[in-house]
Amino acid sequence: MSDTTEGADLGVEELTEAQARAELARLAQVLGTANTAYHTDDAPEISDAEYDALKARNAGIEARFPDLKRADSPSDQVGATPAEGFAKVRHSIRMLSLGNAFEDADITEFDTRIRRYLGLGEDAPLAYTSEPKIDGLSLSLRYEGGELVQAATRGDGEVGENVTANARTIADIPERLEDAPAVLEVRGEVYMSHEDFDALNARQAARGAKTFANPRNGAAGSLRQLDSTITAARPLRFFAYGWGEVSAPLSDTQMGAVERLASLGFSTNPLTRLCDGPAALLAHYAEIEQARATLGYDIDGVVYKVDDLALQARLGFRSTTPRWAIAHKFPAELAWTRLEAIDIQVGRTGALSPVARLTPVTVGGVVVSNATLHNEDYIAGRDSKGGVIRDGKDIRVGDWVQVYRAGDVIPKVADVDLSKRPEGAEVYVFPTTCPECGSEAVREEGDAVRRCMGGLVCPAQAVEKLKHFVSRAAFDIEGLGAKQVEQFYRDGWIAEPGDIFTLQERFGSGLQQLKNREGWGEKSANNLFDAIEEKRKIPFGRLLFALGIRHVGEQASNLIARNYGRWEEFTAAMDGAAGFEGPDWERLLGIDGVGEVLARSLVGAFAEDNERTSIDRLVKHLTVEAAAAPDTSGSPVAGKTVVFTGTLEKMTRAEAKARAEALGAKVSGSVSARTDLLVAGPGAGSKAKKATELGIETVDEDEWLALIGDA
Repeated sequence: MSDTTEGADLGVEELTEAQARAELARLAQVLGTANTAYHTDDAPEISDAEYDALKARNAGIEARFPDLKRADSPSDQVGATPAEGFAKVRHSIRMLSLGNAFEDADITEFDTRIRRYLGLGEDAPLAYTSEPKIDGLSLSLRYEGGELVQAATRGDGEVGENVTANARTIADIPERLEDAPAVLEVRGEVYMSHEDFDALNARQAARGAKTFANPRNGAAGSLRQLDSTITAARPLRFFAYGWGEVSAPLSDTQMGAVERLASLGFSTNPLTRLCDGPAALLAHYAEIEQARATLGYDIDGVVYKVDDLALQARLGFRSTTPRWAIAHKFPAELAWTRLEAIDIQVGRTGALSPVARLTPVTVGGVVVSNATLHNEDYIAGRDSKGGVIRDGKDIRVGDWVQVYRAGDVIPKVADVDLSKRPEGAEVYVFPTTCPECGSEAVREEGDAVRRCMGGLVCPAQAVEKLKHFVSRAAFDIEGLGAKQVEQFYRDGWIAEPGDIFTLQERFGSGLQQLKNREGWGEKSANNLFDAIEEKRKIPFGRLLFALGIRHVGEQASNLIARNYGRWEEFTAAMDGAAGFEGPDWERLLGIDGVGEVLARSLVGAFAEDNERTSIDRLVKHLTVEAAAAPDTSGSPVAGKTVVFTGTLEKMTRAEAKARAEALGAKVSGSVSARTDLLVAGPGAGSKAKKATELGIETVDEDEWLALIGDA
């Protein structure tokens, strides 16, 4: 993700309240997209390690700013919405995820936390089970009267997909149980062995069909087939490790229950062990980590659970995780290979991203041939602030490099072995022109990334902008996704967003030309034109986000839309702010949550001739719905421009601005002739002086609170 909020590069403790709010919005979007890619599409876009780090950052910000926690917080979510095409199954008992640990100290803290909760002394006996964490797809099997009646994926934890017909084709899943409770939900993981995965990919490649990135994707893609005969032909396996609803207890301990599942005919992991405390847990973790490469299937950590089920019941659950269990994740995997070439890819905002082309190497069961090199500083052995990384070793074509992987489709290069550097290997010179269009590639001061200045002239930027334009949070045109955008751009049908809305007009009915294209027919062509027609009416905020302006994310777009209300007022204000000064510029900066970096990017986009012309051509085909204005009936400050200065003692500056805006006031960061009211706290300086000179009404904090009252 190259586009970030203003606070994305700051530590949690460095964030202001406004930056924290924007960062939480960004994290909700990024993690939501990652959940859908992983759980619904079986095509992860970020690594497990990156996902865990983002989720930990989200939790850290929420801990520091608890009042900013969002209704759609990733902390409260498990998995993703079930895919269309499968019947939905509501789990009788939620399928939750696990909390994560990464350091040995986290496990000691886990044990301490449990003892504290239960009131147990540090010497009191407390047993745990320890088992490998299988990297597969979670599945719940429901048996009634010993018969398998239903199988469902985890989905979002509450509702999953009905894959009963597919589950019946897996040899490790019994159709009938003897001597089982009347109702028994068995939970476990569907996976694929390395050997079976390699054979499947070889068959897929021979048929010209899609190959899978790793065994987890292969297992998930095989189980989630609408045609169960396809699943039956795939080599899927199943480990049972838990249960949901049961009409009678399986045992009074976790280990006893797992042994009972094994006696009923389920495969359980032979490495599951009973441990008497953190030291034993960590020893078992080390043992499993050493054996990891020889297991024949992928695992990404070890799971620890309190063994006593009565204690599990006392410990209970948080919103999305049990208190009595934790997943101790493995560090990212490493491998050495040769760097054959460095290619430059150009993204939506013009960012030039270097990609390493590698001699293929297997890392954790996945064949890796590409890796990200981040930016030109990283290649040179520097961080974004000029500090030394990798002991200052640069990266050159021909180098022997260490590849870092934690589930990545495109992993990272972590280190270089200088002893194996070829004689004559040349220092890599980062391009200063765009490889796609030849435009100048500029690196602005303070930016780690070099960017193509070609804008829509650059085909790479044009395609990526079009993909963003039709994405789910933007125009979300049914039947027009990334693949179709690439096809239409390549065929010369669309070059910019406005072209989408003239497709049918330019081709008459458009039907004949479109339905002759591969993958299209009469019905799909008509459906596409109907879907485009439906999107001619679009909310202001979605339109602004769809334009793909750097730094202007979904949350910021909606915030700006609410502040300006109408598209026409907004574009006039952008024209007025073109010189980055004056009342319109001050008004934009005065919006709580809009920083100077975002504001300059936004105003600059509307001031750039080619981009503005493209935007205007698009808007001609649209009806832009005004953003809902706050209810300001009875507000004494509706429509007035208010400036806050000095120290506020009874509320934060952010609270004061938010309250004023909710009452219909426009909050500015500076005093001008357009200012109606100055709220001055202790320490007010030049703004108070200027307000006096201009004859602007000035009140203190108490007078402000009295003025707005309960309005």
